[in-house]
Amino acid sequence: MKPASLAVATTATATVVRLLLLGAPLAAQAQQQEVQSQPDRGSLPQVTVSTPRGEVAPFNVPGSVDRVDGAEMRDSRLQVNLSEGLGGVPGLQVQNRMNYAQDLQLSIRGFGARSTFGVRGVRLYVDGIPATLPDGQGQTSNIDIGSLDRIEILRGPFSALYGNSSGGVLQAFTASGEGAPRLAYSAAGGSFGTWRQSLQASGSQGAVDYLLNASRFQTDGWREHSAARRDIANGKLGIALDNGDKLTLVLNSVRVSAQDPLGLTADQYALAPRSAPLATQFDTRKTVEQTQAGLLYERRVSAAQSLRLMVYGGERKTVQYQSIPPSAQQNPLHAGGVIDLKRQYGGVDLRWTAALQLADRPLELVAGLGYDSLREQRRGYENYLGRVASPVLGVQGRLRRSERNEVWNLDPYAQATWRLAEQWTLEAGVRRSSVHFDSQDRYIVGANRDDSGSARYSKTLPVASLRYQATPDLALYGSIGRGFETPTLNELSYRAGGASGLNFALRPSVNDSVELGAKARLGAGLLTAALFQTRTRDEIVTDTNSGGRATFQNAGRTRRNGFELAWQHETASHWRTQLAYTWLDARYRDAFCSPSPCAASNTVAAGNRIPGIARQSLFASLGWVPPEGWRAGVEMRALGRMQANDVNTASAPGYAVAALYAGYLKKWERWEFNAFARVDNLFDRRYVGSLIVNEGNARYYEPAPGRNWTVGLSGAYRF
Repeated sequence: MKPASLAVATTATATVVRLLLLGAPLAAQAQQQEVQSQPDRGSLPQVTVSTPRGEVAPFNVPGSVDRVDGAEMRDSRLQVNLSEGLGGVPGLQVQNRMNYAQDLQLSIRGFGARSTFGVRGVRLYVDGIPATLPDGQGQTSNIDIGSLDRIEILRGPFSALYGNSSGGVLQAFTASGEGAPRLAYSAAGGSFGTWRQSLQASGSQGAVDYLLNASRFQTDGWREHSAARRDIANGKLGIALDNGDKLTLVLNSVRVSAQDPLGLTADQYALAPRSAPLATQFDTRKTVEQTQAGLLYERRVSAAQSLRLMVYGGERKTVQYQSIPPSAQQNPLHAGGVIDLKRQYGGVDLRWTAALQLADRPLELVAGLGYDSLREQRRGYENYLGRVASPVLGVQGRLRRSERNEVWNLDPYAQATWRLAEQWTLEAGVRRSSVHFDSQDRYIVGANRDDSGSARYSKTLPVASLRYQATPDLALYGSIGRGFETPTLNELSYRAGGASGLNFALRPSVNDSVELGAKARLGAGLLTAALFQTRTRDEIVTDTNSGGRATFQNAGRTRRNGFELAWQHETASHWRTQLAYTWLDARYRDAFCSPSPCAASNTVAAGNRIPGIARQSLFASLGWVPPEGWRAGVEMRALGRMQANDVNTASAPGYAVAALYAGYLKKWERWEFNAFARVDNLFDRRYVGSLIVNEGNARYYEPAPGRNWTVGLSGAYRF
């Protein structure tokens, strides 16, 4: 960060803190007067978020954490992508690629921005089950918005307590069934042949609660060669035992079949943004099938102690056809243009929690042990048949790669929270994360030698925070922590120059973060502000990226400086406002070359911006959301310019888009009906929705659609 920029951000934070300090007593007094004169005054609902030490109100967490309720994720939305409802979370950049073969582009405070597919650098959990595998690679395709209870997003130093690749944490929780049996159906359709249907059954009886949701989504796609279909089934069963213990079973299955339109060059984007010439030529596509189950056992040992045990397991199969030309595959070391993966994963997490006393002050202790494992069978095939001069493309050809990979981690962790004085709380934790990689090469043919190997990465990750509650409605905090990020199997899978075997020369990156923040309850609203800095060593960056295949290298030091501001408010008359602003300056501190070897044209200078990260983002919304009757609202999202490559010679311009929605909710006896209509990109702006960072052929750009519409209808009956 330049001195002037740092001064501006520091001054802004100081100003916010001063306003909070001065405004909190006045707000408290005004609040008392309002309560006396208007007892039915609106307020934000009382909610909690999940932490290793249990359920805690977001206001009491010494860090940046946001909760988005499932009802808000569904309200007047298609209910397919997380990007629809998470715009109001500062520090979170989630871009819809309009490409269901590659998942969303999701990053938190810049972590994950380099990912060309799936989610990287951010820990994902679905009902406590890691959607991020032990190597750090995750995906969001199995998150079922139709049955969500809530989404929680943790940013900052304390995310390191979740282990490898935790630049931030996103957790999704399925709702629990309640009351008499309830049957619901919903459907939504829109532009580009888009259609979603969902069916849900839920309820509770005695000690048992249940919820089962099934949905199908399909689209012709805005761009050429971007059709997709996704089927999700999600279930949750809770059993309260006679002794007070609780068992929860969660089941989830997803199947995705999607064409991959790939990226466009700047000229292609300017002339024909809906085109996909290379994708059509190679018939690029991906299929995914995944099924997983988890069992959670919660036991109250005594009035002050409890145990929690989570056991889970699953299987994921992926087949992907890439656009690698046959001529490149003539290298005897090449792994081909079709990826065939079969993965089995599972794990256990055992956690002990105790409420104790230290110096006659409350002390909460948490200690646990987490084990996760992944076994992968990876095969590569040529993506053509026939002669190289006149091939049949987009089909599975000869075997070119076969290996068995295994990754596992065993992580002990502990956390303590001590209320050392009436207004002061000290929190500290540590996690010892050890990740083991092992690869057994089963394709040893001619010049393709035995590339078996193994690696082990480990790091101790300490975190600490101090929280000061200046008034009942104002809290200040500071936190510091260390995290680390190992290469994923996908990042290890290929070496630069077409060499065979895993790239065990890659080292894990290590980051140190510090954060200062303030939270204030003002009237019926919540205002939060945070200033942070993260310094990283051995940042993992793209080395080469072409034809859907990337290799990676370590790039030395980076620095991320940022400021986040958020405001939520709802009046007694059901007017809801939301504002989220992020300023993030992410830069390389050391020079390197991308791709290697070095030349004047590919030297990344110290001070270059890290690609895929917008320096500024803004979300604002205003809605009238009564519990019944007509509802309407408007949203605005703005994102600054993003660099497309490390050398900063290509970029996507910033943009601002608006959305408008209206609906009607009616409750009648045992029935509930809901209908809505929505228009996104209201003013038909032309912009780049996301970037393929460092794409070797300059096909960086993934265009966003113009003005588009969605309508939906749902009905539910309570027996």
